[in-house]
Amino acid sequence: MPSLRPDSQAAPQGAGPQPRGWSHAVSGIAIVAFAAFLALAWSAVSTLFLVFAGILLGVFLDGLTQLLGKVMPAGRGLRLSLVSLALAGLSLAMIAFGGATVMQQGRELGQTVASQAGTVRDRLKDYGIDVPGLSAPKKAPEGQAAPEGDKDSTEPKGQKTGGLAGLASGAMESPGSILSDAGSVLGPAASVVIALFSALGNVLVIVFLGLSCAADPAAYRDGAVRFVPPRHRERARALLDGMGETLRHWLFGQLITMAVIFLCTWAGLSFLGIGGALILGLQAGLLAFIPTIGPLIAGVVIVLAALASGLTALLGAVGVYLAVQTLESYGLTPYIQKRALDIPPATIFAGQLILGVLFGLWGIALALPLMAVIKVLLAQLYIEDTLHEDAEA
Repeated sequence: MPSLRPDSQAAPQGAGPQPRGWSHAVSGIAIVAFAAFLALAWSAVSTLFLVFAGILLGVFLDGLTQLLGKVMPAGRGLRLSLVSLALAGLSLAMIAFGGATVMQQGRELGQTVASQAGTVRDRLKDYGIDVPGLSAPKKAPEGQAAPEGDKDSTEPKGQKTGGLAGLASGAMESPGSILSDAGSVLGPAASVVIALFSALGNVLVIVFLGLSCAADPAAYRDGAVRFVPPRHRERARALLDGMGETLRHWLFGQLITMAVIFLCTWAGLSFLGIGGALILGLQAGLLAFIPTIGPLIAGVVIVLAALASGLTALLGAVGVYLAVQTLESYGLTPYIQKRALDIPPATIFAGQLILGVLFGLWGIALALPLMAVIKVLLAQLYIEDTLHEDAEA
């Protein structure tokens, strides 16, 4: 007599290779979806960098709000409002009292640098060295349009250049380059106006995102954690908190470093009597936000500006620059930044080089905080969770 099995124990129809084929289909769909996500992120990379800059501002405002809470036991909203008003007032005061001086010195500095660059070009030509970047623009015959800049006809169009040349070309790509065509049609004045509106729009977006994130950072963190499986939510929350703390320490350390470089450079160049000392110190402090590459650019500008004041002033400016960089490299960075972010200089330079070639100015400016985030991810997810080792070792 044949045995009868209940329906619940009967073998399902179509059993066999169907589950395996279904698994392959799901894997294929996941791969295609991930590739589409990467393509979308690549096409909107400028917007993503803009959002990341807003998050950085939010982390900074949140840190100031927490510091104020240690001396002022008030609500978070009140403390954030006081911090925001203080920063806005400080910015407006700097623009009102120092804006005219900075603009005048900047204009004079631009003329001095252009003149000294021409002098350097002529001296190099006397020795048979022709530097393309310092070549004088060719004048077009009467009745003809000015020729475009010299370009190597052998270089294929649309191909990106690697190395330092690619980094320089990428740095010239501003986030508002999408409006360049309109500027070329409307003329130089319209290009300036469009660039100003584009920069102002980027600043407003960063400020809005920063204020929104700083107003209630826990809500954004918990909202992101909800997309993680329940068993991993505590680890995800700790990971996000670790990234925020690392960025906060790095930002405070970087601001202290920039302020010290600005004051020391300004004081040293003013003592030497070099014109435009304020704007030279300001650009040195701002460019210190970009390690390795920023100080080199600031040094070149200082040397070109000091050439107009004679050999003694030039040697003094070089001495001031070397002294400030020694203080930054061997004094400020080891003691201020090492605890927040310990990344070898060669790794920082390589990361800036790659991100600058790929993403232009945004990649150069935000390379270090991005590398800080990546370091936290690798330390906690790979070294601690996968290798089960101590990330601090």
